[in-house]
Amino acid sequence: MVFDFLRVPRRILIPLLVALLLAVLGQASAQAQEQSSQPDMQEMQKKLLQLEKELQELKQQMNAGSGIAQQAVPGPSVPDATDNRQAVEHSEEPKPSNSINFYGYAMTDTGYNFGSINPNWFDVERPTQLPAFPGEYGPDGSVFAGVRQTRFGVKTSTATPLGDLKTIFEFELFGTGADAGQTTFRLRQAYGELGQFGAGQTWSAFMDIDVFPNSLEYWGPNGMVFFRNVQLRWMPIQGPSNVVIALERPGASADGGVYADRIDLQNISPQFKWPDLTGHARLARNWGYVQVGGIVRKIAWVDTNGALPNLSGSAIGWGINLTSNVNFTKKDVGRFEFVYGKGIENYMNDAPVDIGVANNFSNPASPIKGVALPVMSVVAFLDHTWSERFSTSIGYSFLNISNSDAMLPSAFHQGDYALANLLFHPLKQVTVGGEFQFGRRVNFSDGFNVNDYKVQFSFRYDWSKGFEF
Repeated sequence: MVFDFLRVPRRILIPLLVALLLAVLGQASAQAQEQSSQPDMQEMQKKLLQLEKELQELKQQMNAGSGIAQQAVPGPSVPDATDNRQAVEHSEEPKPSNSINFYGYAMTDTGYNFGSINPNWFDVERPTQLPAFPGEYGPDGSVFAGVRQTRFGVKTSTATPLGDLKTIFEFELFGTGADAGQTTFRLRQAYGELGQFGAGQTWSAFMDIDVFPNSLEYWGPNGMVFFRNVQLRWMPIQGPSNVVIALERPGASADGGVYADRIDLQNISPQFKWPDLTGHARLARNWGYVQVGGIVRKIAWVDTNGALPNLSGSAIGWGINLTSNVNFTKKDVGRFEFVYGKGIENYMNDAPVDIGVANNFSNPASPIKGVALPVMSVVAFLDHTWSERFSTSIGYSFLNISNSDAMLPSAFHQGDYALANLLFHPLKQVTVGGEFQFGRRVNFSDGFNVNDYKVQFSFRYDWSKGFEF
């Protein structure tokens, strides 16, 4: 059926045509508007992509300026805050740093000794160097002064593919050995380490330097294990809690006792075929730490005479060193040590010989023999900080030797050591203080003992200068 417009009444046809025309015009206008808007949308999208690109480049420039490498983000979208933080955290790497530090101090010691002591040790308190009989070192009472504690050192750290290479070279003016009593250059440390391994002269792995109190007196508690030795060391665990194992240069001393003047003993030569095996393990906590050290060594001697009696022999030296620092408060630190062993006297801070002579009359071929002397010692000190400018150290130490029966009656048997001080720091780099010191010597079997008292005043000026490159 065909629709006939001519039969439609005019009053209906005209509105219908007008509505149809408006509909056609509206559709055409919408199509034209859509077509005209497409270029605008494309242009806006291009501008948005350009802005995003510029923003990304700006962020990369900012990160490059702060030394942080920004990870590339795929696509044109900008990463959110979480992605950006993760990119920064995972891309940070510590820069390798090389450094050298020069340090040291000038120190003047002066004081008065109310007793007497071996003149080679005039400015320290060593019980082994106190007189073994009345008047051995002259009359009591003497003034002393010196600058022998003055020190200089250099520390370096160099970055390598195997880790940081660290070295230390340090000397002072305190003469010992052939230079005892003199103000002369003396090597303290010449040591380097890389990763878990180290070599050179430094603190023995058997000792714990943290037990040393904040004293003015140079030599320190006689009951400490205190020895800087040439060594090869392995440090499998490093940090506040650590483990150290070392092979150290061997050495020992002996006392001929009542037979010292016999010709037979003049042909005895020491023999060290093995290094000393030393080590320690430390467990650190907030309250302080506890450390256990150990040593095993072989000491041998050969009678080169070749005839009877044959006085050749050997002894095994061994020892245990238990140490600790305890933080009683923020201002009070306790320093403690207990040592027991045999034939380890040369590792002690102030002890005589490792090997003593014992009678062995039941064996005609070897009527005397050498034995490792047992030693026991204790250290107990408290370092207290009164304020930023004042501090005090007070404590006591003793060392006891179990002498062999053929040693001289005047041989050293026991030593006691104590001190108390007050230190003033007008500046961080300056220390001024006074100290009272006590020493006591007890002989083996003749009943002689002697007490010594000293007062010491010291002035110390520290300095340090470091460079990084």
